[in-house]
Amino acid sequence: MNEILLKNVYTNGKRCDLLVRGNLIATIADSIDAPGAEVIDCSRMAAIPGFINMHTHAAMTMTRSAKEDTPLMPWLQHIWKIEAQYDKEILYWGNKLACLEMIKSGTTCFNDMYWGLDVASKAVDEMGIRGVHSYCMLDNGDMVKAEKERRALIRDFEESKSLSSRNMFAVSVHAPYTVCEDNIRWAAMFAEENNLLVHIHLSETEQEIIDAQEKWGCTPVEYCERLGLLSDRVIAAHSLWLTPHDIELMGQYGVTAVHNVNSNLKISSGYKFKMEELMAAGANVTLGTDGCGSSNNLDMLEALKTAALLQKAWRKNPAAIPLDTLLKIGTENAAKAIGLNAGVIAEGRLADIVLIDMNNSWFTPNYDFEANLVYSANSSCVDTVICDGRIIMRGRKVEGEQEILDNAAACGERLMSRIR
Repeated sequence: MNEILLKNVYTNGKRCDLLVRGNLIATIADSIDAPGAEVIDCSRMAAIPGFINMHTHAAMTMTRSAKEDTPLMPWLQHIWKIEAQYDKEILYWGNKLACLEMIKSGTTCFNDMYWGLDVASKAVDEMGIRGVHSYCMLDNGDMVKAEKERRALIRDFEESKSLSSRNMFAVSVHAPYTVCEDNIRWAAMFAEENNLLVHIHLSETEQEIIDAQEKWGCTPVEYCERLGLLSDRVIAAHSLWLTPHDIELMGQYGVTAVHNVNSNLKISSGYKFKMEELMAAGANVTLGTDGCGSSNNLDMLEALKTAALLQKAWRKNPAAIPLDTLLKIGTENAAKAIGLNAGVIAEGRLADIVLIDMNNSWFTPNYDFEANLVYSANSSCVDTVICDGRIIMRGRKVEGEQEILDNAAACGERLMSRIR
């Protein structure tokens, strides 16, 4: 069985040895002797759990910088126009590019909302990370299309049963305003019957709340409860414009809220994410980047820093979202949401580990490693990434990186030529 020995690594507040056996963290001790293990000298490195990006649209790397300085709804219309021109090759290289970018910034798992399960899962397999894939139901109230969406989701669900263990499947409802009531009810039932996660955009903009009150006489969260969608399987992206009753409901049902701070700020959706209130109510709070079309990158470390600074600023409280809580929303809370035995560095957990290079100015002096990681460093400090017990990046080098960049660039040029 494959073994990797991290010698003299800084983790959980101290220096130690860490032995990976197979795909698990087998032993953490002051000193470990493991003949035959691949040894990595970590005397200037720290080990942290791999980040888990809880809301993104991976293949939207192909829309990066395609439409800037535009509010959400007109931005969406333009993005949908681009996406209508996607083909399998564009989806494949868009996913490969996303996986590359996430690995380089320390993400070992992502929760995706998109299409193209076959090519997305292939990209995940080849790149060595984990992906939660979903078929994104989006019918815009067209009942003929609504039935087709159900069949497509069932088809992908059946295909997902033969995927590797690093590929998981979830139900996806694009949003309450883009999916008809019948399909939302059906999605809730299908997810419950098959014990699947439900991934949805929820309460992203103020206009969404105004429209919901006019159309349904309630908020989007209340509407989802009315349709039987809310449960502890629901992963609600954005969850930004929430009433006290919305927060109470999300806590009551154990919903996972995903803070997409950079995307929210960039499209001016809002900034007062009710992190403390959601956690106090019992909701599970996590972090995501959103897709590259709106957030422009998939850098979870950058998102963590922005989330922390913004909470402190609008609450006028420098103690808001302390470091231990902040890092949990990017790792442990996310692993809990998707049922993954990861998110912490501990014996018996999956070996999804990121090695941070501390031999630089950002960690000098190193009075507080977590503070230096979030507030001083950037993702270029990510040196080595281990996922499922396998080294997928070492010394910031990923196998096949240039091929991915070349092919993704060519796909981007072809895509843009189709919409000009």
